Amino acid sequence: MKVSISKGKAKGFVQAPPSKSMAHRLLICAGLAEGRSVIHGIAESEDVLATIDCLRALGVEIIREKDKITVTGTDIRIAAPRQVLRCRESGSTLRFFVPVCLISGTNAVLTGAESLMKRPMGIYKTICDERGLIFSQDATSVMLKGPLKSGCYRLAGNVSSQFISGLLFALPLLEGDSKLTITPPIESRSYIDMTISALAQFGVEAVWKDENTITIRGSQRYQAREAWVEGDYSNAAFFEALNVLGGDVEIGGLDPESIQGDKVYARMFEQLKKGTPTLNISDCPDLGPVLFSVAAAGSGGVFCDTKRLKIKESDRGQVMAEVLGKFGVSVTVYEDEIVIYPARFEAPSKPLYGYNDHRIVMSEAVLLSLTGGIIEGAEAVTKSFPDFFDKLRTLGIEVKEIEDN
Repeated sequence: MKVSISKGKAKGFVQAPPSKSMAHRLLICAGLAEGRSVIHGIAESEDVLATIDCLRALGVEIIREKDKITVTGTDIRIAAPRQVLRCRESGSTLRFFVPVCLISGTNAVLTGAESLMKRPMGIYKTICDERGLIFSQDATSVMLKGPLKSGCYRLAGNVSSQFISGLLFALPLLEGDSKLTITPPIESRSYIDMTISALAQFGVEAVWKDENTITIRGSQRYQAREAWVEGDYSNAAFFEALNVLGGDVEIGGLDPESIQGDKVYARMFEQLKKGTPTLNISDCPDLGPVLFSVAAAGSGGVFCDTKRLKIKESDRGQVMAEVLGKFGVSVTVYEDEIVIYPARFEAPSKPLYGYNDHRIVMSEAVLLSLTGGIIEGAEAVTKSFPDFFDKLRTLGIEVKEIEDN
């Protein structure tokens, strides 16, 4: 999909979309629970639909009524996957379901786009190899066979927190207690806390014993619950960025007490407005593209702990350097740092590209509200925020789809 965005000042009220991260977690907890749960506030993003598909492949019954989903769980300890688990392009879905599929000791196959399977999975392979489990991966699939056992697990803290969360879903169901030791530095700790919070809502306990250790009591059972998905700070950040660039947008539906790590965008935007700060994004890597955009339109910035941006939907540091270059902004990408230099911000003379990355497209849209321009591959927003452009239109930003000849 190709869209044209006209220059304009955003103004009005917008409701923050529901948190994709929490939706994944609540749906999986409901799918592992005995009985019927109801989850409110589910948006039909491609990633969340992938998680729903995988739950159904495990025998979970799911009935959707608008933004409410009724989930009748299954006993994953004895339930063999009925079908292949199709993860589409969702890294969260793939990494969350690997330990879940290892519980029963039966064969399981998870598939996904080639771009998804290129993202690192070595931690799970190492765990399986050390414990005599089967983990075999090719360009489009992963084949697994357990059973996973309780015990002591050691994981590096500077890789995706999704591996830790995946184990947190599975280990409480196993006989015997378990311990997760995470070697520092722990990045994206807030996402681990979100998983622990979701578990607690469904009656399962995982506890931080100290800064680097989580203890999990065995033989626990998920309990059916009614739960609500809170508003998403990650995607709300794009609307707040419009305010930094001169807009007047009120954002609703955000919990001020939320534990989401991306809640820090307000503080970071303030720092970018005041000058050329040095910002550490180790706990909020998903904010990278929109922070880079605001920095580029302002006085620049230095961003630390950026190494993990290479293993997202795109290599977000390099991609944003290319994007910002079209606006006349110079960017230097180091191994674990990105520097955006102050520049005379100008309209791009050529179309921008989506790079099959939802956060890149939304960051480009924010920048084009200053200059106008075209984005090719804009359909990538459906991964997390299908109605993003509709919401932009309600704020007075003209967005038109362009038909290819």
